[in-house]
Amino acid sequence: MTRIIERLSQIGTQYDALFCDLWGCLHNGKQAYPAAVAALQSFRQGGGKVCLMTNAPRPNALVIAQLDRMGVPRDAWDLVVSSGDAAQDAMFAGAVGRKVWHVGPEKDDGFFTLVPPEWADAAPITRVALEDAEGIVCTGPFDELTEAPEDYRARFLLARQMGLPMLCANPDIVVDMGETRIYCAGALAEFYEDQGGSALYFGKPHPPIYERARRLLGLGEGARYLAVGDGINTDILGARQEGVDALFVTGGLAADAMGPDVENPDPELLQEWLATRLQDPEYSIGRLR
Repeated sequence: MTRIIERLSQIGTQYDALFCDLWGCLHNGKQAYPAAVAALQSFRQGGGKVCLMTNAPRPNALVIAQLDRMGVPRDAWDLVVSSGDAAQDAMFAGAVGRKVWHVGPEKDDGFFTLVPPEWADAAPITRVALEDAEGIVCTGPFDELTEAPEDYRARFLLARQMGLPMLCANPDIVVDMGETRIYCAGALAEFYEDQGGSALYFGKPHPPIYERARRLLGLGEGARYLAVGDGINTDILGARQEGVDALFVTGGLAADAMGPDVENPDPELLQEWLATRLQDPEYSIGRLR
């Protein structure tokens, strides 16, 4: 049974490093949460390492720039690992071919233009029309504020008939941008699979992003990790699959199901909600603080 805690400091000394989610935990897509920032700073001051682990479909340099714009101080984290990093590795390795149809907004162009140094000598990836593509790279809807997966039915049916594999750069289904819930690449990839297509995933809860984080943290065997996040099928499932403890932030995506006080989840509602999803994280907290 999950233990509801009030502050990260109650359990922080048990762990060497955090895999901490961004959207719904550290910020809401528009502004940072001061209490969450303070909690991460305190964890680091106590000797812990903080890896901000996000399913953002962009290289970590762009994620860091966004954090800077939100005013998240750099002493709140040690490194940032994004789904975009892991997915870029696969794309430049040719996982879905070298001529790809990009499904996503212009803000994700850096996924293609910011080539990691280790892939500088790789054959280029060219974005082409669907009819000329060898594969699909999906970073999200073209217009995330207005579009839903159903809007892609005709194009995805054609892509499936062409046998195009899809690389999904963000396994999240939805996120909350301020007060607006928007679809992510994971929703489109799931819809494509429903149409008979095939998709490859590289963010949480899939192994590549955790392998990258562990390698960059360099803590070695025996390190104790705590995954922090509000995504039950990404952060919490990923933690279970990786064999690490989890802290479920109930005041994120699932806030409406946890009672009237976002800071203090109703224990009975929380247990019932977790049971229906076959998840039992070690800890839960209303908001990261």
